[in-house]
Amino acid sequence: MSDEIKHECGLAFIRLRKPFSFYLQKYGTALYGLNKLYLLMEKQHNRGQDGAGVASVKLNIEPGHPFLHRIRSNIFFA
Repeated sequence: MSDEIKHECGLAFIRLRKPFSFYLQKYGTALYGLNKLYLLMEKQHNRGQDGAGVASVKLNIEPGHPFLHRIRSNIFFA
């Protein structure tokens, strides 16, 4: 996945503005945001390079605590 990012690439972004407990109560799952992100990524299927990744960022984190987590892959899924 060392290829240069080009204009064909698509990005999907989800920002949850409420705590997980809200989504658990309203939708029955705390994975509401992850499910929506999956749907967005499916809609962008075959839009450029054969790489995919997911990153999560926590806001307002105390210094010294991890705030970023990412997973990347260049495996082609047919």
